[in-house]
Amino acid sequence: MTKNYNIKAIFRGHRVLIAAVLCLFGLSLVQSRQAPKKKARAKDNERVYLIHADRLWFDQFGPVPGAQVLNGNVAFSHKGAKLYCDSAYFYQESNSFRAFGHVRMYQGDTLSLFSDYAYYDGNDQMAEARYNVVLTHRKTKLYTDSLNYDRLYGIGYFFEGGKMVDKDNVLVSDWGEYDTETRRAVFNYSVNLKNPKFVLETDTLHYDTQTSIAHIVGPSKITSDGSVIHTSQGYYDTDKDFSRLYGRSTLENNGKTLTADSLFNDDKTKISEGFGNVVYNDTVNKNAMTSNYFWYNDSTGYAWATDSAVLKDYSQGDTLFVHSDTMKVYTFNINTDSVYRTAHCYYKVRAFRSDVQAVCDSLVYNTQDSCLTMYKDPITWNVNRQLLGEVIKVYMKDSTVDRAHVINQALSVEMLRDSLKFNQVASREMFGFFENGEIRKTEAVGNVQAIYYMQDDRDSSFTNMGYIETDTMRMFMKDRKLERIWTCKQTGRMYPITQIPPDKKTLPSFVWFDYIRPLDKYDIFNWRGKASGTELKNISRRPAPLQVIGSGGVVTDGGPVNVPAAAAAPSEATGTPPEVTDKPAKEAVKPDEAQQPQAVEE
Repeated sequence: MTKNYNIKAIFRGHRVLIAAVLCLFGLSLVQSRQAPKKKARAKDNERVYLIHADRLWFDQFGPVPGAQVLNGNVAFSHKGAKLYCDSAYFYQESNSFRAFGHVRMYQGDTLSLFSDYAYYDGNDQMAEARYNVVLTHRKTKLYTDSLNYDRLYGIGYFFEGGKMVDKDNVLVSDWGEYDTETRRAVFNYSVNLKNPKFVLETDTLHYDTQTSIAHIVGPSKITSDGSVIHTSQGYYDTDKDFSRLYGRSTLENNGKTLTADSLFNDDKTKISEGFGNVVYNDTVNKNAMTSNYFWYNDSTGYAWATDSAVLKDYSQGDTLFVHSDTMKVYTFNINTDSVYRTAHCYYKVRAFRSDVQAVCDSLVYNTQDSCLTMYKDPITWNVNRQLLGEVIKVYMKDSTVDRAHVINQALSVEMLRDSLKFNQVASREMFGFFENGEIRKTEAVGNVQAIYYMQDDRDSSFTNMGYIETDTMRMFMKDRKLERIWTCKQTGRMYPITQIPPDKKTLPSFVWFDYIRPLDKYDIFNWRGKASGTELKNISRRPAPLQVIGSGGVVTDGGPVNVPAAAAAPSEATGTPPEVTDKPAKEAVKPDEAQQPQAVEE
């Protein structure tokens, strides 16, 4: 005997009241979510036909007046749809019926609707299915306990929680609708999209079952493989694992965050692309990068930034800001213990930190040896000191400066307190050694020229100016003040402070580039080049002559070199070439710092 759902379906007690309140509360929302209607809903005059019932009776004065009571294998048809159930109340006058038990509705071969109970209005072509509802359309299934299906517009919508299963995606929400014509779905409130590769959480989501593209229209969170995306607007292709996000979206992954006005992310290739006010932040290594365009490949570790690109390092508390036209980061031996990276900044590089500033044409930073190399007219400033050359190498240790190397045309300038006098050192090369971030010793090598001012210990007044020419000079610093100077054989002269010739106050290569120096973190965007005539002069250097062994002996680029026969011929006794050693005939003697034979005390 079939189950009787009369009381269960019609007289639900509190459930009826709750459903009525929810329907009244959400009526406007549900109707607004339906497909736009090109015309007013038209009443259909085509009758609902009863095809079969094992038992039928009618009692005008019974518990269901005006209804034909049907039991056993009940079947209806209406406008191409067929509906089956265990029992039903058929209201022929209103062209409607209530169906109970194993309710099944079929529309063509692409759509089916299963439930425990359903009400169908033939005039409005509206089906209201309740309890254990399953709507199947092609390969898409919708599970809920309350579903209204509008046959006129092909829209099914639920309002008491539902789940839609499509391919590899499972979508859950409190409210939602599905359009069988466009195969698009809209979900509202506590939306959760689960995929084997990611989970999407939001309050509003549009989903296209044909393309498997999710349209995000509200604050959302996407989690996948340790990465988290926060966005409020965008598209996510669940098949291709590709997202196009707008509205200031953020990608988080292992302590790294990428934020941009527009953010494109490909999970398969691990490529991310940011447009507009891009901010990349690495909280592990305490550095960040900002630009208006950013491209990053997480699988190779390659990054590229341009358009107002700024690299920030805040590992030392005080942030270092570096700007250039283009910035690139390369990663080598990725996912190994020997991984290292190189950062390339080129064209119009300007850097600022409260204690150090720099400009150059381009620079490279290598994490393998923690070396930062500045190329083409590099200049650095530290408080009142200026350093320049053809190439400047700075070696870091524990994120602080360990040593520096200036290659060719090196010039060090210290502006003294009156801003009119400058201590100056010029040489072929220059080395700087640091302790705890403070300069401890400098060494100038090759064609050294130096000008330095002496001060009275009592009142710090200037007394003399010294001029030195030597091959090697070492200066020892303490608390940023000159402690002592050491030189090898040197020539020089001392001038009283009042008798300095005007042409002796500066070295031939002296230039003070205060007009180029970055003033603050905002000034790094304002490029100011060197004045005409102050650029470093190109110095042509001849390569060492190459030696080759010819028929006439050792030949160089300048002609043959006579080699002693004893050195050129193999030993007759052994038949082997003579021993070759890399030891010089006379070892160079380095000056002994302890003796300081030519020391000049400050």
